[in-house]
Amino acid sequence: MRAGPTTVDRGAPGSLVGNVMTADRKAPTVARRGALAHFLHAETTGGLALVAAAVVALVWANSPADDVYFDLWHTDLTLGAGRFARTEDLRHWVNDGLMTLFFLVVGLEIKRELVVGELRDRRAVALPAVAALGGMALPALIYLAINTADGGVPRGWAVPMATDIAFCVGVMALLGSRVSSSLKLFLLTLAIVDDIGAITAIAIFYGEPLSYFPLLLCVALLAAYAAMHRRRVRGWPAYAVVGVVAWAALLASGIHATLAGVALGLLTSAARSGAGESSVERAERVLHPWSSLVVVPVFALANAGVPLSVDAVAEAASSPVAVGIAVALVAGKLLGVLGATWLGARAGLGTLPTGVRWAEVAGVAALAGIGFTVSLFVTGLAFDDEAAARAATIGILAGSLVAAVLGAEVLRRCARVEPGEI
Repeated sequence: MRAGPTTVDRGAPGSLVGNVMTADRKAPTVARRGALAHFLHAETTGGLALVAAAVVALVWANSPADDVYFDLWHTDLTLGAGRFARTEDLRHWVNDGLMTLFFLVVGLEIKRELVVGELRDRRAVALPAVAALGGMALPALIYLAINTADGGVPRGWAVPMATDIAFCVGVMALLGSRVSSSLKLFLLTLAIVDDIGAITAIAIFYGEPLSYFPLLLCVALLAAYAAMHRRRVRGWPAYAVVGVVAWAALLASGIHATLAGVALGLLTSAARSGAGESSVERAERVLHPWSSLVVVPVFALANAGVPLSVDAVAEAASSPVAVGIAVALVAGKLLGVLGATWLGARAGLGTLPTGVRWAEVAGVAALAGIGFTVSLFVTGLAFDDEAAARAATIGILAGSLVAAVLGAEVLRRCARVEPGEI
């Protein structure tokens, strides 16, 4: 979905979704509400596609044709030739290859926010950033507490840290104008900081033994990519070739290859010439629909299909992995986000957005427990054992569903219709 036309507003503050401001604050800027509306509509559509793909995966994996589902994603596929050939199953290529585009869009979004959006204003970002830290730390601690006993798998501590923006925005969309723009901005800022934390955890804790020559090659290619932007090299194929080779080098290095997408996004130029789009804005506008409507649904289709027989559910209910993830997503996120926000406000690190009440913060904190996409992604990195991975997936599905219902109900009960809100 491409972003629609934008309106012009002079002197408005930088917004989370691309409200661009020049140094002298006199040049035209992208209108805050118009840009936010386009972003939220795209995320809502992507959330619906994600839900549909997850439902299809679950139905297919529990149908008489379940063998077709599992055989499909275990089909081997070889990429490259000769000594550079690599053979993995189809699910692996979706997770290591296709999801690179998702992380590229995340990197582009973070870069834009750091330069022209909400993350450039430390006063505006302080409270949601503190909320995100609490919403990452407490779920991880709860998971570890439950999984330190016999049969637990402590390595899965990062699974419940994530917040799924598309799912959260989709739930908020059901409430329409009864949820204020200020509250949506608080959630989106929280989720972006949460993404940074998840990316950091993947980079540090879920890699393999390093191979230094491919890593150095990747660094050199990323430097070349940045130099191309500084010199304003024209033509996307040149950037695509450098990006793909950098991804392949990182794949060979032992660091998770999808992080190449984040690096490429952060190195994309945010400089604007005149009234035109920056490279970051243009790339995000073009790639965001592909990420939301193709990549993430295919990822969900490949990873959300788990058997939900009585025996499988009973096994998950007694598994510290599934219980730890579900409790961490529901209770850990709610208490972590809400508690950290309260402590941050009391410490004077920031104030709640205008018109936002603590009951609404509680609703957002509950919604932050929807950790579907990145949680499933980390599951694939954290668990080598198929039974543990299956239990983790069931825990993610159960926890995310409860978090969605709880958050929506809290926001519905305290919602006010505010004229002019998105």
